[in-house]
Amino acid sequence: MPHQHPADYQIRKARPDEYRELGQLIVDVYASLPGMATPDQQPGYYAKLLNVAGRAANLAISVFAAVGTSGELFGSVDFIHDMAHYGSGGTAGTVPNASGIRLLAVSPAARGMGIGKALTLYCIEQARALGRSQIILHTTRAMLTAWTMYERMGFERSPEIDFTQGQLEVFGFSLSLVD
Repeated sequence: MPHQHPADYQIRKARPDEYRELGQLIVDVYASLPGMATPDQQPGYYAKLLNVAGRAANLAISVFAAVGTSGELFGSVDFIHDMAHYGSGGTAGTVPNASGIRLLAVSPAARGMGIGKALTLYCIEQARALGRSQIILHTTRAMLTAWTMYERMGFERSPEIDFTQGQLEVFGFSLSLVD
């Protein structure tokens, strides 16, 4: 059942007819970040960002979209049910009893509406429903808005799952779901 939000959008599983547009949204958002590698510098990474259909075909990954009442795509996030399918560098894929959040992106036109936070909360709800003890994510210094938001939401740095992607330092965070 779609998750309703007061700001005229809902969060739900992305549909196949939206995959191409969502992939381009993620690429555009990530490529525009100051200090982030460009598609020319890391073509394999950006090809992975574009391939929403490939990620959604993995039964351990749900791609969720924030969709406006007129069908406009405001944002996207990958929810990884089981960290064995997380697919990052470093050791995050070995974290037991955890789910993950990857590739959160909000379109520039929808910033300031709380969509990034709503997508993150939606993933936290999914992890709780699966009985996970924690949820894992990574961010970079280029993603300062997201970094700040995650800390405000209670995520804590987990340096043991940090890694480097090319020249880019990638920083691990976790949120305990145990009361």
